[in-house]
Amino acid sequence: MSAALAMWAFAVVPLYTNSANAADWPTNPVHLVIPFAAGGATDSLGRALARELGKQWKQPVIVDNRPGAGGAVGADVVAKSAPDGYTLLLASGSMFTVNPFIYKKLPYSAASFEMITKVASGPMVVTVNAQVPAKSLKELISYAKANPGKLSFCSAGIGSQVHMAGEAFADASGINIVHVPYKGEGPAYSDLMAGVVEMTVGNINAIAPLLKTGKLRALAVTSKERSPMLADVPTVAEAGLPGFTFSGWFALMAPAGTPKELTSKMYADVERAVADADMQRYLATLGMTKTLSPKGTLADEVVQESVRWKILVSKRKISAN
Repeated sequence: MSAALAMWAFAVVPLYTNSANAADWPTNPVHLVIPFAAGGATDSLGRALARELGKQWKQPVIVDNRPGAGGAVGADVVAKSAPDGYTLLLASGSMFTVNPFIYKKLPYSAASFEMITKVASGPMVVTVNAQVPAKSLKELISYAKANPGKLSFCSAGIGSQVHMAGEAFADASGINIVHVPYKGEGPAYSDLMAGVVEMTVGNINAIAPLLKTGKLRALAVTSKERSPMLADVPTVAEAGLPGFTFSGWFALMAPAGTPKELTSKMYADVERAVADADMQRYLATLGMTKTLSPKGTLADEVVQESVRWKILVSKRKISAN
């Protein structure tokens, strides 16, 4: 009997300890790693989420930009961090649905993380430098077909959602355009405005403010319906490419092994954060909507979405190595 009681005591201690830690956590600042440069969609969303979670946690949530290799640099940092809830990742979907098929070796995998939940999602916008002689999507496709390989499109890096949106658009429209990767949307769009590259299929929140400069022209949004941010810009389907849609999404993740009690608390706190009226208004200014995954389902969603990208990566012979 004594031996049985001793074994029971050892079995329940970890559960009690984790529960206590979850109740007390956080007692120090939390680092939120953004695996792309400042100025892009992931960064804008990450800073807003950090503010909201910081209010709930009564601790600073410090944004840490770690760009490079389509998000792999930042993901590696978090994957190797202690699973104590103090280092988190705001990932873009492509880091898990695309990168495994284009990199021969990644420093992380889906198994490196506790996938907590999607946070938000938003459409992209087909955009050209104003010097490109195309005033509509149909004209752009016709111009690209008449000049194969002449147009280049920029992205936030190989395998990024911006990259894959461009590849998916090129594949659906049957055009030959050249990919030019950058370490984030900020530097990519600077070169787009300067005319170093001709086009992108970029995150709407990063592109919309730049349209006011007159240096860029938005031709179509990739959502099923027009975006309130660019109400006068048609959808890709309206503009002549029926059936084409694309939505980028972003998710909160923690290192594998983070106690379930902590990840459950994080899920609930993210749910409260994106339900906040001010947060929803801010998401609208980014062209995004809250997109929570049902609890415990994000890993399965990643597996299902990966099928589409595996096919496209193979078809278009996309490789980062």
